Amino acid sequence: MVENNEIKPQEDILDSSAAEKASETIDVEKILEKYDRESASRTLSTFWQNVVRFVCIAFSLFQLYTAAFGVFEAQIQRAIHLGFALVLVYLLYPARLSKRKEGVKWLDVLFALLGLAVGAYVVVEYTDLMMRAGLPTTGDIVFGALCILLVLEASRRVVGIPITIVAMFFLAYAYWGPYFPGMFAHRGFSYTRIITHMYVTTEGILGMPVGVAATFVYMFILFGAFLHKTGLGKFFIDLALAATGHRIGGPAKVAVLASGFFGTISGSSVANTVTTGTFTIPLMKSIGYKPEFAGAVEAAASTGGQLMPPIMGAAAFVMSQFIGIAYIEIAIAAALPALLYYLAVGFMVHMEAKRLGLQGIPKDRLPNLKKVLSEGWHLLLPLFVIVYLLVKGYTPLRAALVCIVVTVAIAMMKKSTRLNVKDILDALESGARSAIGVSAACACAGIIIGVVTLTGVGLKIANGIVVLSGGSFFLTLFLTMIASIILGMGLPTTAKYIVLASMAAPAIMKFGVPIMAAHLFIFYFGIVADLTPPVALVSYAAAGIAQSNPMKTGFTGLRLAMAGFLIPYIFVYNPGILLIDTTPLDVVLIAATSILGAFSLALAGSGFWMRPLNIIERLVLFGSAISLIFPGTLTDIGGAVVLAGIWFLQKQGLKRDALK
Repeated sequence: MVENNEIKPQEDILDSSAAEKASETIDVEKILEKYDRESASRTLSTFWQNVVRFVCIAFSLFQLYTAAFGVFEAQIQRAIHLGFALVLVYLLYPARLSKRKEGVKWLDVLFALLGLAVGAYVVVEYTDLMMRAGLPTTGDIVFGALCILLVLEASRRVVGIPITIVAMFFLAYAYWGPYFPGMFAHRGFSYTRIITHMYVTTEGILGMPVGVAATFVYMFILFGAFLHKTGLGKFFIDLALAATGHRIGGPAKVAVLASGFFGTISGSSVANTVTTGTFTIPLMKSIGYKPEFAGAVEAAASTGGQLMPPIMGAAAFVMSQFIGIAYIEIAIAAALPALLYYLAVGFMVHMEAKRLGLQGIPKDRLPNLKKVLSEGWHLLLPLFVIVYLLVKGYTPLRAALVCIVVTVAIAMMKKSTRLNVKDILDALESGARSAIGVSAACACAGIIIGVVTLTGVGLKIANGIVVLSGGSFFLTLFLTMIASIILGMGLPTTAKYIVLASMAAPAIMKFGVPIMAAHLFIFYFGIVADLTPPVALVSYAAAGIAQSNPMKTGFTGLRLAMAGFLIPYIFVYNPGILLIDTTPLDVVLIAATSILGAFSLALAGSGFWMRPLNIIERLVLFGSAISLIFPGTLTDIGGAVVLAGIWFLQKQGLKRDALK
């Protein structure tokens, strides 16, 4: 069925080379600067470019050195990392976005030097700081106050003002505690106590979030930079084109597959959208997809990248430290839900293509699958190696280091992927630049965590959520979801996870939910918040490429990603989908029925199977999807029977249509 006569003749379908030409007209940098704060760096003169490049390479070399030979004492490691990050923030990011073309100002240089100083102070004074714990000197107070101010401004410049406002509110709460109402009131703390808690201890700015950023996260970001430099991103797109481009609605399936692949090495939904979307969105539009739908497909697919093992977003590493469970266990638990998310999106775009009568791209206009694999198969080896190392018990830090070396070595196998010295230096610089936003967000989140540990407000909020919900488990989950989405509108994934893990996750765990399920619940909703209107930056970035209505693109993306809103509830109610306390047979049954559930969910969302579905059929299919995805024999049988019943009705409907 075709709507609005938007289907183009087969001979007018763009091939991949034409889509590349179309993508060249899209101003990628402008879109990234508008929707991805971390990409809005200033224009540098040659001198400052060289300075920044030197600092970035030194930053990466420091991280590689500590990964290879052992990290320093926690505060020293974190202070050096923070010092590097602050220097780069103030050299790369202007105080106002409108000033990014004006070059580095003297005040920025001063702030960069002060950022270096607050990191160096901890290193130089480390022994004395430990010896005089609880008896801060004037120097401790001065440098601590400077550190807080520099971190707040750095997070404002790189991450955005919402996280800065949240951190400032928490600082105010720590000081003016007696004036807060009810159970949130506390005795209050002095400036000296607050500053030293934030700067001198490992409970504040130099706490666990920065600790994770200074070790695991940085190395995985650097690993991703090396993978990208080898051409793995292009290989993913070519592989997706060759595998699915010729099928019904091929370009949309290319977007889903390529974004899923690319998401394994990218921690940013917006960057993923822009990187793959500049190619896939014009390709989708060329075969008849409406601009809003084309943008929504890319947005939904790119958002799921942070859910996709083996390299999930930075928040997954923070989660590992928060809950004390190995990262590989989190990745294994998250694998089936991530697969279901992508299957649901893929099924939905397939049904939309069937509804519109859209065909794929002729095979002769696509890359040859065998040729693509023969030329780039070796680029996938580092991903298999990192999974193997993590399963064998290597720490994420050591596994990432080994895989960086493996990536460089494997790239040498073919001339087309071989890295020279410049490429390696570029990867070192790119890794440092990509880590800046995460480090700034983690440092600012450290302020929030510092106040939580100082005042105990986390448990008060958790109790408040339970009281507000009237002791209802479902309402507690619902309120936590709303809080996650609201926070997600202004905070990056890592920061909002840290905040919610301190305050919302304990409320869920009061009902006996396993710790991993509770934390993955807030992790999921923190991520899909990027896709949720009215502040759906991923959808807006995709709309900028598709030249579509941003709000329509956002709500369409929300419909495509409905699995991301359903699955967290299911694994909280029944953690079997996370492979918790399951046998191999259970895993097979859960996987099989969950795939059927994802298919049923896609049918409900798209409103089409063999013929259009009415509203009753869609609601019934939605119920079937929940039953199938929810582990359990009775629910599986019920969901399967309902799905079979709708299949029978669809068949009968086709027969009636044929007789008309």
